[in-house]
Amino acid sequence: MTEERIGQRLLTPYRVLDLTDEKGFLCGKILADMGADVIKIERPGGDPGRRLGPYYHDQPEAEKSLYWAAYNTNKRGITLDIETTTGRTLLKRLAEGADIVIESFEPGYLDRLGLGYPELEKLNGGLILVSITPFGQTGPYVDEGYRSSDLVLWAMSGFMFPNGDPDRAPNQLTFPQAYLHGGAEAAVAALTALYARAGTGEGQLVDVSILESLHTSTQLMMPTWDMYGDVIPRGSAKRGIRRPDGSVIHIQSTYECADGLFLVTIGGGSLKSFALSSAALVDWIDEEGMAGDLKGYDWSQFNYQSLTQAELDHMQQDIIGPFIKKHTKAELYEGCIARKILGCPYQDSRDVAESPQLAARDFFVRVEHPELNDTLTYCGPFIQLSETPLNEWRRAPLIGEDNVAVYEEELGLSREQLSSLRRAGVI
Repeated sequence: MTEERIGQRLLTPYRVLDLTDEKGFLCGKILADMGADVIKIERPGGDPGRRLGPYYHDQPEAEKSLYWAAYNTNKRGITLDIETTTGRTLLKRLAEGADIVIESFEPGYLDRLGLGYPELEKLNGGLILVSITPFGQTGPYVDEGYRSSDLVLWAMSGFMFPNGDPDRAPNQLTFPQAYLHGGAEAAVAALTALYARAGTGEGQLVDVSILESLHTSTQLMMPTWDMYGDVIPRGSAKRGIRRPDGSVIHIQSTYECADGLFLVTIGGGSLKSFALSSAALVDWIDEEGMAGDLKGYDWSQFNYQSLTQAELDHMQQDIIGPFIKKHTKAELYEGCIARKILGCPYQDSRDVAESPQLAARDFFVRVEHPELNDTLTYCGPFIQLSETPLNEWRRAPLIGEDNVAVYEEELGLSREQLSSLRRAGVI
């Protein structure tokens, strides 16, 4: 790309063709938010992702999917049936001028259409093809034809096992997340390949496994097994620590408060920050006359290895729990900040939307939707860049909204040719 094409935004010179379904929507969105010209290519009539809810005012229509809207902002949109001969020819023409193509078809699908990386590389040696699949392009799961979903991948990653009641099956407990992890990792991988191309001039095939992207993000689950040989028990309120004698002591960190849940963990001994935090918490509890026999406790002597479960339960359930129960999340959080206590609230969607921190950083943006005669609030920039800010926001494209701009104005097709392609079901 020439210097003349470089604009105010980070990825302004680059073009991305987005052939993904919901497994890769976020990848294209991240690149679009950073300024790349991302063209979302969907089948004639609209992508199946448009049928994913929730919907604007609960109206289940293709152009009113809030799921689609959230993960396709800042993209342009065209329709194209790549299973037709003409459709494949048009995609190749688009690929000749693209920097990145992202796709999430099953392994081998594009190769069978003659659109795999070996073919596209012949047309554009600098092209980066990012393939996002549940298990990658190779391996026994692929060879055996394993099927998956966001829920299946979440369970296979180990993320789901600790969530839920100990005597019941695990729960997902959240908006689907597996595909979002895969999409985010794919965006990072695409940028890494783009950086490598700057030095070599060569593109490459980027093979992203959603399952592997989850394995790298499992927080305490895998390290706990690696270090202690323990499986974190199901149930979010308590976690267990195995002691040298083989016994397990259960530590509570999640408590019910007046309007939700609050997290605070006591500790001490050689962990000075935990000792100071725990002492400050008890001092606060004592100010309200609820500290009981914890008043004056020497937290420098606190030791999970020597405490009995009954002693720990007394601290947590008889003293700390009732104190937290009488306060709201906001009261507890403000108090923890003021007193340097290691504690924080569990935030629901309303808490996040009303966060003064996010408001101060202009995280939320208002995007106009003329087709709805409304303006909607979206999550805005995920990063603040001083010289190349993420400061342009457009709603997700309507079905085929940019067909004329791309096919006629950029590829040079005539209006008659476009009409013929529409009649034939190609676009």
